[in-house]
Amino acid sequence: MQTITLKIDDSINEKFCWLLNHFSKNEIKILEQYEYISDDDYLRKIDGMVQSIKEARNEPIKNGVTLDKLEW
Repeated sequence: MQTITLKIDDSINEKFCWLLNHFSKNEIKILEQYEYISDDDYLRKIDGMVQSIKEARNEPIKNGVTLDKLEW
């Protein structure tokens, strides 16, 4: 499941939530958040994310993958 962050204007919030509520809980889970947080702050809250980034920074460049080898 992917997570996205949206800023929704108060004028359409009720209609937008109405639309989202028509999906099953297996398809969409609404995470309540009343204040915007930066992507950096969000990622820091995920268990193990900071450690994973630190480990990735220490990985030798030769272990990296060039853009032409990535599967998008």
